[in-house]
Amino acid sequence: MSETRKLAAILAADVVGFSRLSAADEEGTVSRLRALRHELIDPVIAAHNGRTFKTTGDGRLSEFPSIVDAVRAALELQRGMIPRNANVAPEKRIEFRVGIHLGDVIVEHDGDLMGDGVNIAARLEGICEPGAICLSEDAYRHVRSRLDLAVTDLGRKELKNIPEPVHVLALEVSKPGSGKPAAPDSPKMRMALPDKPSIVVLPFQNMSGDPEQEYFADGMVEDVITGLSRINWLFVVARNSSFAYKGKSPDIRQVGRELGVRYVLEGSVRKAGNRVRITGQLVEAENGTHLWADKFDGALEDVFDLQDRITETVVGVIEPNVRRAEIERARRRRPDSLDAYDLYLRALPHFASAMPADASVGIGYLEQALTLDPNYAVAHAYLSWGLEIRVTRGGFNEADAIAGVRHARLALTHGTEDPTALSVATVALLHLGRDFQAASGAVARALLLNGSCATALFWGAHINSMSGDAAIAEDYAVRALRLSPFDPLSFLSHSARGFVRLREGRYAEASALLFEAAQTNPGFSVIHIFLAAALALAGRSDEVNSVSRRVLELEPTFRVGPFTEYFSAIMRPELLNSLASGLQKTGLPE
Repeated sequence: MSETRKLAAILAADVVGFSRLSAADEEGTVSRLRALRHELIDPVIAAHNGRTFKTTGDGRLSEFPSIVDAVRAALELQRGMIPRNANVAPEKRIEFRVGIHLGDVIVEHDGDLMGDGVNIAARLEGICEPGAICLSEDAYRHVRSRLDLAVTDLGRKELKNIPEPVHVLALEVSKPGSGKPAAPDSPKMRMALPDKPSIVVLPFQNMSGDPEQEYFADGMVEDVITGLSRINWLFVVARNSSFAYKGKSPDIRQVGRELGVRYVLEGSVRKAGNRVRITGQLVEAENGTHLWADKFDGALEDVFDLQDRITETVVGVIEPNVRRAEIERARRRRPDSLDAYDLYLRALPHFASAMPADASVGIGYLEQALTLDPNYAVAHAYLSWGLEIRVTRGGFNEADAIAGVRHARLALTHGTEDPTALSVATVALLHLGRDFQAASGAVARALLLNGSCATALFWGAHINSMSGDAAIAEDYAVRALRLSPFDPLSFLSHSARGFVRLREGRYAEASALLFEAAQTNPGFSVIHIFLAAALALAGRSDEVNSVSRRVLELEPTFRVGPFTEYFSAIMRPELLNSLASGLQKTGLPE
């Protein structure tokens, strides 16, 4: 199943005249190119967080989390070739062309990317001079204020199979522009950073010249500020301070220094007829790193409805993106300087697989955090989840189960205003405490505090698919994926929808959804257990064996009887019956 990803940063690189070089010395050319990949290309792409999703004999297409990363990688690659070609005859040199574009892509089930975002990057590479880098205007617009670059404007170019001409700029690799953060215009007083993540929402630019859109944009920004303010671990700069920048185009680093914030959300509004397009981007103020960008289109027939929908989406997507950036920041800190918040952040990645070995590492960090701050609600919540993982995937240890429920209750006690703590605690409340009412109440409280909290929707979908209302589970799952489609918890939405289909006896659909969940979190044994049962019930016996083998690879001690018995107290009968019936047909050990 494919999906659309908004504004992916794509880098296309190709060897100039590869066929000519190969004709002259095929073995030598291939050997030199292999060495370049090993010594320069692969390390540079990896160092800048890139992922190569397609290779040819002489080129590659890579995706980056930000356009800044893509440009820095391109500059490092091309500058790395200069000394390597210094003493090589011109006709024997290996030289690259690089094209970079920021645009929408279609993500295939195997991780391949397609669409105009990829095609334009490839066409830009094709018009490059040897050793050069060509950027689309869309890419350059997002990077020009964040990196010190020397460019040549090549104007609008017709590109093969691209309907509209593309404005192209060439980075001048050998000129003084460094690819480092641009210097600020003038020294300003630096405001101290608060003791938690901080963000400012700048007034969105009105690109249409229509004064009515000014009110629409300002109202939307005010709503986004209000929505972000509901995230209790986030410091949000008030409207009066952020709107001091209205009508200006400030340097992002300058804004960060003047307001004492780590993150800046900026955007624009453009009207065309009865349609409006809103773009937004989240930037790390200190270094200009581009963390997220998206665009939203809608009709102006109901301005307030459109404003509400965009606000919900923006608020929902900012939380996981800021958290990811904060995790990376904590990872870079010295171990002897970590406080309770940093220890919590370091623990989070170890919950991604939802398996005992990783969870035990995260538990260690959280126990240290609670030693420093015994009332830290979200640390109690994640610790309860870690213990739940150890219980249900690691032998049903009663002491861990009791401790898990205790920490979940403490999360609710200390986290009455923390949607994340309330949400994460629900898995231990349900799986270990057998208390669906407390779990569903915690989700309801979390959504009352922040209706755009994707974490609450993910866990709400899960607990309702297991023990509650199927329609609520479906609604929560769909809303969560709309708000945060690439969230580490997205497997909960896919699996919840699969569980609902199992409850309804729609086994083929359940198999497809659980397969999607397994792709999202391939190391989580529970998904494969349910998938094996669904496939068996769907009559796809040829696929059951490989999934069952995967279950035992992930969880060698798995037995059908203890698993179904443990969860029988919380599963809806129709889900339990489907699961038990399917597992009997899988050949998994009883």
